[in-house]
Amino acid sequence: MKRYKLIVAYDGTNYCGWQVQPEAITIEGVLNETLSKVLKEKIQVIGASRTDAGVHAYGNVAVFDSETPIPGDKLMFALNPYLPEDVRIVDSCQVPDDFHPRYCDTRKTYEYHIQNGKVLFPTQRLYSHWVTKPLDVEAMNRAGQYLVGTHDFKSFCSAKTQVQTTVRTVCDVHVEEVPASSGENVDNRREIIIRVEGEGFLYNMVRIISGTLIKVGLHAYPPEYVKTVLESCDRTLAGETVPAKGLFLKKIEYL
Repeated sequence: MKRYKLIVAYDGTNYCGWQVQPEAITIEGVLNETLSKVLKEKIQVIGASRTDAGVHAYGNVAVFDSETPIPGDKLMFALNPYLPEDVRIVDSCQVPDDFHPRYCDTRKTYEYHIQNGKVLFPTQRLYSHWVTKPLDVEAMNRAGQYLVGTHDFKSFCSAKTQVQTTVRTVCDVHVEEVPASSGENVDNRREIIIRVEGEGFLYNMVRIISGTLIKVGLHAYPPEYVKTVLESCDRTLAGETVPAKGLFLKKIEYL
């Protein structure tokens, strides 16, 4: 029996998140079904990040144990033809038998995508949050710096969060305007990405951080207000939990 690692990319639009749920289509469920079918043995993957319904990924990580003779680096080619078009294995390899995707030191990078303009382009409607009023990217960047470091992020997690501690370490927060992926000739259309890197995240943490930074960008809050929110440990002072469709798990780095 050997252990294999998969780097998984997916469009989360049609899925009820990563984790297997009764009578629901999930990324984990699709992977288990496809792996079991192709390898002709019962397979259950272990995921690194249990993304929510509607969240997308460029590089989530899953591992599984198997007796397959297929070389680790060839598994992606064996599996992709049998996966739905909105799920793809972008890399595969064999790893040590004791490798666990959730119990290793990691740095995760999430991106929150925003379409900022008068019109939400149809091609972006499933992959970004629409904000009509102009956002002040510089103010959002100043606000984000208050979140860098090891802090109690209780103000930035959902009430549903059940963890032993709400202390987390955020390594970097960066907000940037990027070239628009469509509609370049349309006035006042901008594409903005909030990028958050950290060693671990709480339930809905990145979406609440994004919602709070959007408020700063709209000048509803001054940048220094984020420090007040952080120190208060009061969820009601932070911004809204923005929609899942704008969130992407970009990568997971193992340190």
